[in-house]
Amino acid sequence: MNSVQIRSAERALSVGTWMIVGGAMLYSILTVTPLAARHTPNEWDWTAPILPLVVDAAVVIVVRLDSVLARLGGHGGRWPVVLRWMTGCMTVALNVADSALKKDVVGVAVHSVAPLLLIVTAEAGLAYRRAITAAVTALEAQRREEREVRERAAVERREAVEKRAREEREHAAMLAREQRDHEARLAREQAEREERARREEYERAEARERAEREARERGEREREQQQRERERLEREAAERRERERREREAAARREQRERQERAERERAALLVNGPATEKLPEDHARKVVHAAFGEGLPVRAAADLCGWSIGWVSSRYQELRDSAPTGPRALEGATS
Repeated sequence: MNSVQIRSAERALSVGTWMIVGGAMLYSILTVTPLAARHTPNEWDWTAPILPLVVDAAVVIVVRLDSVLARLGGHGGRWPVVLRWMTGCMTVALNVADSALKKDVVGVAVHSVAPLLLIVTAEAGLAYRRAITAAVTALEAQRREEREVRERAAVERREAVEKRAREEREHAAMLAREQRDHEARLAREQAEREERARREEYERAEARERAEREARERGEREREQQQRERERLEREAAERRERERREREAAARREQRERQERAERERAALLVNGPATEKLPEDHARKVVHAAFGEGLPVRAAADLCGWSIGWVSSRYQELRDSAPTGPRALEGATS
């Protein structure tokens, strides 16, 4: 029998036991409650179900703990036996008491079925569980013994395989040593021949490399000489270009300075006359306004110098601002 079948049997035993316990408890409560109610004061009739519940609770404890102890292979001693038989006798007595008081033999027999079945089921279930536990323990011991036998056999087989493999390795190592010695001897002879050939090749290569190095050195010296000559020419050309650039910049600065001086002289000539006594021609007035704008004079002063209205001068100032956003000083050469 395997573990699945054992668990199935335990489950069937547990389910059947608890069905019998539940039915017996229900039947006991329904049978004992009226008896307890007749022997209880009227104001305490509601306590009648407590007695069968207490007795049946003790039955549940006994059945449950006996099953656990049996599964673990333990024994609770004499007190669990006393509790089991005491609760069983109490259940029988309470169930048949009413029929016995009425001298109803059939009622006594009928009402004693459930408690007697409960007692016998509890004892039989305990015996079944102990027997199952003993069988499971024996089965586990047998399996453990078989596993140990298999493990020992596996260890012996592994040791035999390792021994055979070790012998084969030793034999292969001996053959390999002989093969290596032979190969080493052949390799030494081959190495000596290769060394002689390599030495001769090295000497030839060294002579060839020496000749190539001398040729490279000559070529490098020539290239360096050409490079120095090229650098000298490039340096002279760069110096010449730099001198020309400086001369151009100096000429441009002189020209700009002369242009600025000429513009300043023209502005001074336009502004030296002072306020105009009459309205100047438009072309001349524009030049005067341009010069005043370049000098940063206010609009009223420019209007006095050209004789035109402030509104006209303001419009010319705005045109000059729009055409020269960098400021009035940028217009210094505009009158030339």
